Amino acid sequence: MFGTPILQVGDLAPELKLKDQNGNLVFLRDFAGKKWVVLYFYPKDDTPGCTKEACNFRDASELLDRFNVQVLGVSVDSRESHQTFARKLKLRFPLLADPDRKVTKAYGALAFYRLARRTTFIIDPEGRIRKVFPRVDPKTHTGEVVAALEALQGSGP
Repeated sequence: MFGTPILQVGDLAPELKLKDQNGNLVFLRDFAGKKWVVLYFYPKDDTPGCTKEACNFRDASELLDRFNVQVLGVSVDSRESHQTFARKLKLRFPLLADPDRKVTKAYGALAFYRLARRTTFIIDPEGRIRKVFPRVDPKTHTGEVVAALEALQGSGP
């Protein structure tokens, strides 16, 4: 691990202010009182594991919509890299660029080699972290997120 310890269940999620692949500023507070947020950190655009993880979130979008969830992907790649990656995979959720690594570090997701560590946080509409996945298998992670949302929200879709 590098720098700040990973955040824990019950912690208030730090605000984020990052540009998505289209250049739009995205804030965590945009979803306050409205939506749950699945904030997932990943190492690098257009690599096998990161592609698998992004495609799985894309393919589960209808299911995740039933839980009133906004998926946000974050890596230290540039906005332009995200734009190419999102277009190639036909992603319908924001990929947020954190090239200065401030948000990645604030969440404790910065790896020793200066890339984001594959880590996911489920944040409730009040801005509290309700579930942390500190180690993620990109092949099965979406199912774990859905199961956690079912448990947290008290009902399945």
